[in-house]
Amino acid sequence: MPNIRDLVDYVENNDWAFAQGHRLCPGCNAPMVANWATLAAKSLGYEPVVGVATGCLEVSTSIFPYTSWNVPYIHNAFENVAATISGVESAYRSLRNRKKIDNDKIKFIAIGGDGGTYDIGLQSLSGAIERGHDFVYILYDNEGYMNTGNQRSGSTPPGADSTTEPLGKASSGKLQLKKSIVDIIAGHEGVYAATAVTSEPWDFMKKMQEALEFPGPAFIAVLAPCVRFWRIPDDSGVEVTKLAVETKYWPLWQYNMGVYKVTKKPKTFKPVKEYITKLGRYNKLMKRPDANEIIEELQNYVNAKWDRLLALEEITKDKPIRTKI
Repeated sequence: MPNIRDLVDYVENNDWAFAQGHRLCPGCNAPMVANWATLAAKSLGYEPVVGVATGCLEVSTSIFPYTSWNVPYIHNAFENVAATISGVESAYRSLRNRKKIDNDKIKFIAIGGDGGTYDIGLQSLSGAIERGHDFVYILYDNEGYMNTGNQRSGSTPPGADSTTEPLGKASSGKLQLKKSIVDIIAGHEGVYAATAVTSEPWDFMKKMQEALEFPGPAFIAVLAPCVRFWRIPDDSGVEVTKLAVETKYWPLWQYNMGVYKVTKKPKTFKPVKEYITKLGRYNKLMKRPDANEIIEELQNYVNAKWDRLLALEEITKDKPIRTKI
């Protein structure tokens, strides 16, 4: 991975793949994800081709006749960015095999939010991974359908207020736990999968390099707060993701062809309640008489997930990583 000086030199002397002037909300973490992903690719000498599923990032960066994308970019429907990028990757591979393209530096990157990844895009994503296409899928996870007004998604955690499953005296909100999307992707076996956060850019960019160099499908889920519907100050998104790691809510780990690795192990952990009380979308939860019961269930859940990750890391630590799918 290039060191920090190499990245600074690149930024100072090259055009950015993701330009300024987008119309995302102040403090939104999604543009940080897009920026760092494409910066990692470009600084390593790759030529990214990007497809973005319909969602906040897509509608705010490609409003005709303007665009924030300084690389080949494909507009997609909500559900099909993985299918689109796999088709383009197949065409590229065919052209290379027929000697019509002599360029091995082109890399295909798909980006989607949690609505287009956990839910309506999961089928096309699963199919593209199962077929073994060589692409990187970046999930910016803001835990809801934020582009259309904060409807719940498969990523929305229990206790968080949303418009389609609101919290109140007569409603308990969403009861289901957040879908474990990285485990679902890892279950496809021949894949690289990882988590990242906007408070750990170096961890994310290192994983981006591994994903780009992985000989097949790769997936990175990045916790990226929506400041508007998480009800947090515009400048606090990065701070919140740091707390998510420190409370086990969003552990940093990776899966590489059967081998698990936890990439950050805090020496001490904070209670998950400290994370929840930072987010205004849990204010209604805190007023309920059963708030402590729900928080305790979430604490037990994140504790169990953490213990499972450590066990999987221990079990697979001596297992050699396969280099071919």
